[in-house]
Amino acid sequence: MAPTFRVINTGLRDGRANIAFDQALVESHQAGGIPDTIRFLRFPPTALVGRHQALSQEIRLDYCRENGVGVARRVTGGGAIYFDEGQLGWELVFHRRSLGTSDLGELTRLICEAAASGLSTLGIAAAYRPRNDIEVDGRKLCGTGGFFDGDTLFYQGTLLIDMDPAAMVKALKLPAAKPSDKQRGSPAQRVVTLKELLGDDLPALDSIQEALLTGFREGLGIETEADEVSDAEENLSRALHDQEIGTDEFVAEIDDPAASGDVYSATLDAPGGTVSAHIRLEGPTQDRIREVLISGNFFAAPPRVIYDLEARLRGLRTSEVADAIDTFFSEASVGLLTVRPEEFRGVVESAIGNAP
Repeated sequence: MAPTFRVINTGLRDGRANIAFDQALVESHQAGGIPDTIRFLRFPPTALVGRHQALSQEIRLDYCRENGVGVARRVTGGGAIYFDEGQLGWELVFHRRSLGTSDLGELTRLICEAAASGLSTLGIAAAYRPRNDIEVDGRKLCGTGGFFDGDTLFYQGTLLIDMDPAAMVKALKLPAAKPSDKQRGSPAQRVVTLKELLGDDLPALDSIQEALLTGFREGLGIETEADEVSDAEENLSRALHDQEIGTDEFVAEIDDPAASGDVYSATLDAPGGTVSAHIRLEGPTQDRIREVLISGNFFAAPPRVIYDLEARLRGLRTSEVADAIDTFFSEASVGLLTVRPEEFRGVVESAIGNAP
């Protein structure tokens, strides 16, 4: 029998409230309080930073503050994104056994191919582009990402229905193109919207959601059933918002770690994402790790694996760091890591090497 996913639509919510509901879904599913679920969601103008990113290095905070753009930190990794009413968020929360595989790379392919197939029923040639995008003729229509937390997989996507590219460029600190990349166009030209593709034939939001559900049903071999959000989910979401995710402290948890004069930093642009290491040293000869912070737009599942690595390195002599990182990753239970262990080791060693 095909597994049944309930479908909920939480509509337009404040950015931090949306992220708190993400976490509530994960925790509710882990506790057995909800079944496998598909959620549709929308945001007012919001700049969202990835779970491990440095806030002020990614978001133009002054612009957002002056123009009423919300700022939030996701519970997933990856890079900063801009959301407004012209984008549709979709999420799947389910048990690792529900789709017959627990490999996150394989699940990413299955989910993205299913979503692309559903979107293609609208009259576009959507296709999955590894690692985790859905594109049309080389331009990104939908970005995705997710993580395992125990036996629960949380996977989300952002579908560009319509957007104001100027607002995106103003809200985010997008990287300048390298000379060799200029022929690929500006960041705004590298994405495409359903509005641009379909023009006056753009369907209503309900029809777009149904196209995605059709893709999920056919591509994932599931059934879907419309449902309502429970009081328990709403109560948990509000508690998570008020106690952590909705607070300024959580959003600015990683801000500008390189700004302090006694912090030594290094950055590596790896195939799986950018990763930076920021360290403080202590001891008479400055040969011991006092603090270490690892940031970037990589994906790690579960997200806490990075915090566990940071904790493992604190207090070690600098000469012990390389072996400690190798040992950590050989022992850690990691569902997905888009940056290789040796790349984490290399960037931490480079940060240490930048100390005088």
